[in-house]
Amino acid sequence: MDNKIKMQARKVDFFYGKTQALKDVNIDIHTNKVTAMIGPSGCGKSTFIRLFNRMNELLPHTSFSGEIFLDGMEINRSSVDAVDIRRRVGMVFQKPNPFPKSIFENISYGLRVNGIKDRGFIEQRVEDSLRKAVIWDEVKDRLNDSALRLSGGQQQRLCIARCLAVENEVILFDEPCASLDPISTAKIEELILELKKDYSIVIVTHNMQQAARVSDYTGFFLLGELIEFGKTQDIFTAPRDKKTEDYITGRFG
Repeated sequence: MDNKIKMQARKVDFFYGKTQALKDVNIDIHTNKVTAMIGPSGCGKSTFIRLFNRMNELLPHTSFSGEIFLDGMEINRSSVDAVDIRRRVGMVFQKPNPFPKSIFENISYGLRVNGIKDRGFIEQRVEDSLRKAVIWDEVKDRLNDSALRLSGGQQQRLCIARCLAVENEVILFDEPCASLDPISTAKIEELILELKKDYSIVIVTHNMQQAARVSDYTGFFLLGELIEFGKTQDIFTAPRDKKTEDYITGRFG
């Protein structure tokens, strides 16, 4: 059994104004595994994973209580730099969001922001990141072209490469295939399975078949509560909670 824990959430509550979006959530994110978050729209999945890199604190009129740990360090302490957390815990969004810059500059931007100036190092890191994201062969001859000229699936893999360039340890995927065609979706899923060798991955998905295909662990959210969490095979074949069973068998949601 895998006992290595990369991140933990303990007694997490979260509010948008007076509306409680998360209620007493406790979960472990295992090292070099894929953890899927499933549940109907508006149940708190995306809100929850944004706590792992402190993105929710950028939103007005929100409040948070509880603890989030990264390698045993509580990330919300005042002494912890949020920028450093976001470097270690990257995020890929539902809609690809490349910068309106060249393909090369999309990848190199984070390196420059972190103070890296060595051109040779930057060029090698750009290539390595694009190779890891399985897009190098498609873009190597047009690195100076605008990233906005890429297809949707290519843009999403570019955004993944952008995370890899700054050496994330955890990658959060918030419905990364929601706007993609089936072929692009298959490429992203294959990439996720490859990346978990080096990264810990959390994916929010409405596609339960996708969760079953790519994840090792699954958490089922409903109305802001984590109803059930466990190994994906157990969740999908022998759920302990009837609410989980009703959701995965299509009785609601």
